[in-house]
Amino acid sequence: MDRIVVLSGAGLSAEQGLGTFRDKGGLWRHYDLGDVATPQGFARDPDLVHRFYNARRANMRAAAPGAAHDALARLSQRPGITLVTQNVDDLLERAGARDVIHMHGELARALCHACGARWDAPARMAPTDPCPRCTARHTRPDVVWFGEIPHHMDRIEAALARADLFVSIGTSGTVYPAAGFVEMARTAGAQTLELNLEASGGRFDAIRKGPASQLVPNWVAEVLRQ
Repeated sequence: MDRIVVLSGAGLSAEQGLGTFRDKGGLWRHYDLGDVATPQGFARDPDLVHRFYNARRANMRAAAPGAAHDALARLSQRPGITLVTQNVDDLLERAGARDVIHMHGELARALCHACGARWDAPARMAPTDPCPRCTARHTRPDVVWFGEIPHHMDRIEAALARADLFVSIGTSGTVYPAAGFVEMARTAGAQTLELNLEASGGRFDAIRKGPASQLVPNWVAEVLRQ
């Protein structure tokens, strides 16, 4: 398997204390998604949105990469590996992973809604923060909200079109366009593998069930031995 595309979702970081809006406990259950994860919610109450993402950013910075992140970082050193993540945390980078494609953006980055400038986000953002390029006070977290187009889709689709193996790790398989990646890979002739706590229902050639901290290091070790 020379060319491998890996898609990671929330299950990669869940054991590190970083959950998603599907969790019954945790940060998301205190908020309505329409208020904190849509452009419309940001337009209504930017202060609320910034408070929410400031809390998420603090949670991320308090977390540390786990065994699954470390394993993928080792894998990324090999030629032919494309790491795509739906996660907005930076745990893969902190583990040493190369060239991670963040299709849903990054908590550690800020975006100016007026001019499109991007920069490293401070620990706390506020509606009054000026853009460092155009000075507009319309800055936001550089994350993809519901109703927005994910980043780097051309690059991701090109990698899927030439992949020998597509691996999905810890993702529910319900959010498009990522939910369609397995079919893109299959159409291109790639083998497909899912590593997840429970099967997502996607048409994978093989499925291994369990926590990412166990499945991912074992699978990476197999690949690196080949």
